[in-house]
Amino acid sequence: VQLQASGGGLVQAGGSLRLTCAASVRSIRGYAVAWFRQAPGKEREFVAACSRTGGSGECTYYADSVKSRFTMSRDNVKNTVYLQMDSLKPEDTAVYYCAADDSVIASQYRNSVQYDYWGQGTLVTVSS
Repeated sequence: VQLQASGGGLVQAGGSLRLTCAASVRSIRGYAVAWFRQAPGKEREFVAACSRTGGSGECTYYADSVKSRFTMSRDNVKNTVYLQMDSLKPEDTAVYYCAADDSVIASQYRNSVQYDYWGQGTLVTVSS
């Protein structure tokens, strides 16, 4: 599985961006997918996740820091996941990575080491 993340850029605080992660796989339905981010000098942290379709298939897992501002969604026909980011803050500045795995369980969605497949990252910079 290859993942290609895009959509990053420079935006002012309060603005919006939409990140896209395209998966080169026959069907992404069987994969849990997630977004993580890593700011300079900090560890990679969980942002959001969607469960495998067939389970709840829902994108309802969010870090507290982004809840109500970020919305993750998936399009199983296009094998693509999205991260809509609104009301961006300077502290959202980071490289954002998409990840996927076909065996991670719900209790581990927030754990980056559980994901076998990673995109290359896309930089989001939020200016104050």
